[in-house]
Amino acid sequence: MMPDRVHVLIASPLEADLAARIDAVDPRVTVLYEPELLPRPRYPADHTGVPREMSAGQLARWSRLRRQADVSFDFDWLDPARMPENCPRLRWVQATSAGVGAFMERAGLADSQLVVTTAAGVHGVPLAEFTLLGLLYFAKKMPTLASWKAARHWQRHASGEFAGTRVLVVGLGGVGRQVARLLAAAGAIVTGVGRPGRRYEVPGVSEVVTTDRLDAALPAADALVLACPLTSRTRGLIGAREIALLPRGAVLVNVSRGAVVDEAALEQAVASGHLGGACLDVFTAEPLSATSPLWGLENVIISPHSAATVTGENARITDIFCDNLRRWLDGQPLRNTYDRAEGY
Repeated sequence: MMPDRVHVLIASPLEADLAARIDAVDPRVTVLYEPELLPRPRYPADHTGVPREMSAGQLARWSRLRRQADVSFDFDWLDPARMPENCPRLRWVQATSAGVGAFMERAGLADSQLVVTTAAGVHGVPLAEFTLLGLLYFAKKMPTLASWKAARHWQRHASGEFAGTRVLVVGLGGVGRQVARLLAAAGAIVTGVGRPGRRYEVPGVSEVVTTDRLDAALPAADALVLACPLTSRTRGLIGAREIALLPRGAVLVNVSRGAVVDEAALEQAVASGHLGGACLDVFTAEPLSATSPLWGLENVIISPHSAATVTGENARITDIFCDNLRRWLDGQPLRNTYDRAEGY
């Protein structure tokens, strides 16, 4: 039975007006929001921030807030792994990330009884825009133009054309669907890659193949876009063998997780010229080491895991949370519930 009063802890940096929106969802809701106890955000929608130097009194206040929480907006910035102990009343956490499987494993929360919902659907459009940017960047020979500009060199040339590009999109969830829609609208011929035994109807996708047929689909792809969650099935999905199956000059875009692709094999393929380029938002280890060869490759776009972060992100996550909070109060199923068995 739902209690008369539901205490919602804001556990990571959030704007005051968005905290007020959460508080206004229902008279039964009390928001526990003390921004002076939260890390200082470095940029809009920074869910990590810079931790403050907390006095003993402030730490005690944060401890009291955690003990009151029935619901948490994001994981505890101070000690996420011990949320089941530090938040004894806690039943549900609304994450600010779409992919939480790896985090749940690292934090030791994968086997906890907490209900976790994700921000799936929030990041699809910006990641699709980043994907299109990367593919256009290489189609229009921007690395060459940048080098010519630096050398003040004028030379007429012929560039490629994105329309008609054959793109293989791995992962047909919220991100993959937005990627497929935008690329198809720009003239690409999109083939989607999904899991065996599932039915997919995705706007913009001309054909769907399953992961067990990935090898057969790779040789026909001008570009490979990774938009799948990181699970035991997708870890290391694209290695040296799969990259070798792509035609020479193909472009790889990764807006998934770094561990989906063998980074060393990717580096070698770009350096050798087998891959025409790579557009990367995620890496095996983050931050990317200053010694990584990827930094020195002109045909590699490096984004510091920020392609999904836009100024309106927190408002969109708050939209999902407010809808879920109403569902929670009314005893209805929640959106974007994390599936422990599937890992996303």
